[in-house]
Amino acid sequence: MNRSVIILLSIILVNGCKSSQDGTKRIPVAEVGKVTLYSDEIPVLIQHGINDSDSADLYKNYINKWAKRELLLQKAEDNLTPALKNEISKQLEETRCNLLIYQYQRQMIAEKLDTVLTDSEMENYYATNEKSFILNSNIIKALFIKLPIETPDLNKIKTLARSNNHNDLQQLETLCYQFAEKFEDFNEDWVPMDRITTEFQQNIVYEEDFLKRNTFIETSDSTSEYLVSIRDYRLRASVAPYEYVKDDIKRIIWNNRRFEYIQSLENGIYNEALKKNNFKIY
Repeated sequence: MNRSVIILLSIILVNGCKSSQDGTKRIPVAEVGKVTLYSDEIPVLIQHGINDSDSADLYKNYINKWAKRELLLQKAEDNLTPALKNEISKQLEETRCNLLIYQYQRQMIAEKLDTVLTDSEMENYYATNEKSFILNSNIIKALFIKLPIETPDLNKIKTLARSNNHNDLQQLETLCYQFAEKFEDFNEDWVPMDRITTEFQQNIVYEEDFLKRNTFIETSDSTSEYLVSIRDYRLRASVAPYEYVKDDIKRIIWNNRRFEYIQSLENGIYNEALKKNNFKIY
């Protein structure tokens, strides 16, 4: 390791700590043209367990990267045409304006916008806009079970899985917790059918016809037995059930409120400026 770099590191650490404590003096460590890098601008690069030589390398690499960037920046400043510099200034100002407006809108939304959504409001939106919620895939309510091929009482589990009796389903759940590799109960939740079929890599070509004819899927491979008990289904191109699109409705209503509030905010500021003669058209 270059001895001068280690000495520089020591100066940065000792004098940097002093200057940060008394707040009187900044320690310069590098200079490019009229731009100076000070020790307090260098991130804390020393970590516990790193020796002096490695720490010096980290500081040296940081300073070299800083110098290359500053040199490139100064070269660009000297060589770009005035037209390009003017365009960059316009873009920077536009970005600044957009960020300020965006942050102000966020602040006002957080302070003023009503975020409470009632069930009746969401249900009314669904009822009014049913045709906007058309399924693009088949969905089902189902019970999915994956069992080792050597599971005891496998036939009993298959029988219980076909049942709709509450006591049978409780017994099934107990057995599955003992033996099943995977037990997922989607009896109350709508899920895309392919979420289930991909579990056992079975390609059902005509899903619509299959769902109309079958309520139970039983298949296996060399290690596992797969059982799917289908309790209900909805076909693609039909209206999606309310429960399936409830989260989408929340987002839609929220986005509508947000858009309407921002429009109201802009119009309110505009009208207030007109009243106070802060805005004139010549």
